[in-house]
Amino acid sequence: MTFARPAKLATTLAGALAALLLPAAVPAQAQPACSAATAAPAATPGTPAAAGVDGEQARLQDVRTAAFTERAGLTDFVRRFPAALCATRNAAEAERLVDAWGEALWWAAVDRAQGRRRGGDLPAQDDRPLYWTRLAMTVRLGQWSPDFAVDADRLRQRFEDASRGLRDNGFSGSPGVRRVFVSGFDPFGLDAELRRANPSGSAVLQLNGKRITLADGTRAEIRAVVLPVRYGDFDRGIVERAFGPRLTTGPRAADQITTISQGYPGLFTLEAWAGRARSADPYPDNVGALAGGTREHPVTAPGLGPGAEFIATTLPAGAMTAVQQPFPVRLNTAVTEIPAGSDRPVDREDGPTPGSRAVAGGGGGYLSNEVAYRSNRLRLELAPTLPGGHLHTPVLTGLPAQPDQLTGPDLEQNEAAITGEVLDILRHATGR
Repeated sequence: MTFARPAKLATTLAGALAALLLPAAVPAQAQPACSAATAAPAATPGTPAAAGVDGEQARLQDVRTAAFTERAGLTDFVRRFPAALCATRNAAEAERLVDAWGEALWWAAVDRAQGRRRGGDLPAQDDRPLYWTRLAMTVRLGQWSPDFAVDADRLRQRFEDASRGLRDNGFSGSPGVRRVFVSGFDPFGLDAELRRANPSGSAVLQLNGKRITLADGTRAEIRAVVLPVRYGDFDRGIVERAFGPRLTTGPRAADQITTISQGYPGLFTLEAWAGRARSADPYPDNVGALAGGTREHPVTAPGLGPGAEFIATTLPAGAMTAVQQPFPVRLNTAVTEIPAGSDRPVDREDGPTPGSRAVAGGGGGYLSNEVAYRSNRLRLELAPTLPGGHLHTPVLTGLPAQPDQLTGPDLEQNEAAITGEVLDILRHATGR
């Protein structure tokens, strides 16, 4: 496999480096007043939660979260970010700065996952350092109080998008190279186990920018994003922002899209159907928000507008499920629906019936189902002939029994095995 960087990356990294050095380069009298809370210890992972943090950021009180950043060599991103913010003079500079820092964090994580960046003793493929470092930086950003007006929500969205691969991460457009766009997710379920990783996030970090040879001999380039496990971000269109630019026409548009998330123990599943409803209560997202619906009382995900109750995968299921090692790969045709003329949900193993209402797709009623529905609903509007669908990985197991140990051989071996098979499955997804 080879690696292809976007042409703008050198400019982005140079901008981020300039931002790191900017406080020393700006005369003291020219620097604007900046809230002392920006650099307060309360914003540091492992210390008591500061006022105004959300339920996700509050987990930074656990000292182990800081260890993920430190043991991956990413500490300077958190430590120097406040000073860089304080050196900006207006809202436009602030927007450029959060873009640059977000992109620099994303590429640091990609380079680390692919062995081009050294630092720390955590395994290279670990997705958790990116997650906890980004979260710590959003606390810094939220506590920043400049003496000029800024749109705090807009700044955070720009930083989140940039640090998740949504900016300056386009296909190279090389002739004859197939373009495969994939998405993964942040870790979740952290109240039960703070050390959890997400193999979908790990896989896409390792694959972003890779050039591979497909099973039919075609060359392909993979581009990826990592999405948040937060309903609010989905309501605000992060899936559409991520996938929309890849579903246009031209040499930089995708030839195939595949959303990926963690699913079931011991096997991969290719989901045959994505459903339009949220019905995942009582399973909260990473900020503790609930879907608003249940299996008995599903709700349509906000912002979707008109659309089919179920959308079928158009990925080449036969070729992809031919991969069976080290984990079996199955086509999952199950759904939960409310049949036409009924008001009670019914589980079906063979897909939806005509006129039924969606309660859950094969991936359930959580955000893994929703990313599949949203991305493929957009695909049907913008590029209907494109193959698209959703892949669930096995559950990542192997955390050490001792809660202070962040990693161990079993976890690392299982993570590597899952990523290796994700790549193998994508290599076989050559049909249109």
